[in-house]
Amino acid sequence: MTEVLLKIGELAARAGVSIRTVDYYTSLGLIAPARRTTGNYRLYAPADVERIHLVQRLEVQGVPLDEIAAAFNTREADVAPILERIDEDLRALQAAVESAPPEAQGVLAAIASRVHSLIALATQIPPLP
Repeated sequence: MTEVLLKIGELAARAGVSIRTVDYYTSLGLIAPARRTTGNYRLYAPADVERIHLVQRLEVQGVPLDEIAAAFNTREADVAPILERIDEDLRALQAAVESAPPEAQGVLAAIASRVHSLIALATQIPPLP
């Protein structure tokens, strides 16, 4: 069965964003047209709706759009050093929580929780086709 592709306006409507946002995300490499029509109109995959929602969730978490784009375009082989750095940072954060005075432990625990939620979101990022 052939996947039905979406025109830019349809994608924007389904994702709940403006056409301008779709254009901007496309220019940053956050989404990419699956195909172009003979009239050179861009057509997007329905999965791009979820991708736009993921970008928005990451942005709300404070991740800059250029970093999100870089993560989308990272190949699997490049992920190992990033995961190692995250692991080191999490260990350092956990050590800081354990050695911090009680009044600071709550703040550090909240930071650790935020980091974990960012990592969970990051693992959902598929590379662009």
